[in-house]
Amino acid sequence: MGGEVIVFISMFLVVFAICYLYFTTRNKERLALIEKGADASIFVKGKREGAAPFWKVLILNLALLLTGIGLAIFLASFMASSLGMDEDVAYPGTIFLMSGLGLYLGFTLTKKLEKEE
Repeated sequence: MGGEVIVFISMFLVVFAICYLYFTTRNKERLALIEKGADASIFVKGKREGAAPFWKVLILNLALLLTGIGLAIFLASFMASSLGMDEDVAYPGTIFLMSGLGLYLGFTLTKKLEKEE
């Protein structure tokens, strides 16, 4: 039972250390730029021209990924029952294939979405 506690504490410490290093380094970089007289507007991330909102891209990619996984399970079930394919091969293979195709389609549609806006 002591091993689980040690793993949980070490994972928490790793996440804390990464966040601490990220924020302290960012703060030091900003202070150095301010001391040299750089404009403070470089710290504000502006919207890129033609960039689609993050939530639209996330929902589009998530929807296509889940649709690909659902279609893959349907196809694997069909291949296992009708074609007599081994289930241990049909399910993982079609899930990875169709989810990859869904993500590629999401990437393509995201590029098209960014060109429209």
